[in-house]
Amino acid sequence: MQTAKFTELPQPSSLPSIHQLAQEHSLYERRLDTLRAKTYLTEQEQMEEVRLKKLKLSLKDEMERLRRLGVDFPQS
Repeated sequence: MQTAKFTELPQPSSLPSIHQLAQEHSLYERRLDTLRAKTYLTEQEQMEEVRLKKLKLSLKDEMERLRRLGVDFPQS
């Protein structure tokens, strides 16, 4: 019989802030803008574009998760 494992939520101090994640998201967006401005992308640039899109989505998901946890909101 398997027992359920309980995981503790990470301490808020060990989590990146939504602001930090948003800055990183913005950095990826600017690089994507640079790639989109090109008429032709090399194979390497195409792979970078896909990778950046996945990273941006991952960051967006993480920011939403933190918002739901109320990490960046002051405690009452």
